[in-house]
Amino acid sequence: MIPTQHIIVLAMILFAIGATGMLLRRNAILMLMSVELMLNAANVGIVGFARMRGDLAGQVYVLFVMTVAAAEVAIGLALFMAIFRTRRTVDTDRIDLLRW
Repeated sequence: MIPTQHIIVLAMILFAIGATGMLLRRNAILMLMSVELMLNAANVGIVGFARMRGDLAGQVYVLFVMTVAAAEVAIGLALFMAIFRTRRTVDTDRIDLLRW
């Protein structure tokens, strides 16, 4: 059995890596991957606490979060593809959709 503290530390490390990637990267695809890493870190934490309490509600919440994350990825990639077709880049510094 893995102690709950180890699971929470793992979740914190994953979330910190995702937040760092979100703040430092300029590529929209890498930013989306960082958001997914942060969501998965939250899922690890939720499952860790649910296991500590001994109930299955945490796993049900994680299932819902994973469903929302999959929908977010599908919509995000569709938006990035549309932007790439018109601008030929997904670099967030070069995308200025409000300018003509």
